Amino acid sequence: MNDNILSVEEMVGDIRAVLTLWYVRTDKPGTVLATEPKADRGFGRKFLAQINPKWPITLIGQFPLNRSAPASPDEFYVAGFPGITCVQLQYNGSAKLSELDPMWLHSVPARADNIYAFAVDEKSGFGGFAHWHKGELKRSLCAHRAMLHEDLGLPEGFEADYWAGLTTEQLGGIALPFYPPDIVAAAQREWLETDIGPDGPDINVVAYAVDGRPEPKFDDAPAKKEPASVTELTRSAAEKLGLGPEFSAYDDYEHRVDSDDTSPTATAEELGKFARQGLRVARLVGRDARIWAARGVRTLKDKLRHTDRP
Repeated sequence: MNDNILSVEEMVGDIRAVLTLWYVRTDKPGTVLATEPKADRGFGRKFLAQINPKWPITLIGQFPLNRSAPASPDEFYVAGFPGITCVQLQYNGSAKLSELDPMWLHSVPARADNIYAFAVDEKSGFGGFAHWHKGELKRSLCAHRAMLHEDLGLPEGFEADYWAGLTTEQLGGIALPFYPPDIVAAAQREWLETDIGPDGPDINVVAYAVDGRPEPKFDDAPAKKEPASVTELTRSAAEKLGLGPEFSAYDDYEHRVDSDDTSPTATAEELGKFARQGLRVARLVGRDARIWAARGVRTLKDKLRHTDRP
């Protein structure tokens, strides 16, 4: 929390803040946001082109709004979800959100029944929120800790504890009984029905720049997996087949060293078993392993032909 008390000269006039606009056309925004929907890159381009067709729009990233740094000057974070549009930008203008440029209130998504504006500057301690319903301003509260810039409309229920001074340490004097950015966060939770902070669901946005910067390179392709060696393929197949010393409890072939039966017939049976297992491995591990297995089978056949020789 920032409790810095600015001078009157620093607080009057225009402000600089991070402004987030929400255009809501659904009765249950929290339900929509809880699903963490993905943002459409094309939607943001179209939206910004409607605002200013002359902007050189450049895609600069895609990430969760509530887990990243806020938009910088000449940047816009945009998301279009079912029944909800979100836009974040750097705002330089009046400290009264009721005087927000009508361009933002009459943009394409503004066909929504409800428009919410949230402005915060942690450095100066400024916080403001406003609500328009079907184009009519219902509530606007904008303030620094030591100056109330605007208080229009009826207070909402969630504001009670803040005005009562129950949410933060009291500074006395002319200071408001609450820290303005805190009450802005409360307004977001109330109107959007979910936490927009780091503990809430991902608010996936697409970031754009309009200052002519080049588009960064994005590697959307999944990383290529290095092909497994024949040895790795063979080992994997052997594990699937239950072959190897670790499976000796299930394979009487492994106990042949303890047997006194060294007759040509026993040797042939063992070699035949090994050949059959080799073929099963070959079918699993692919072309290279099949070549290896075929060579092994030829060797085994030669041994089988000579098992009855001294």
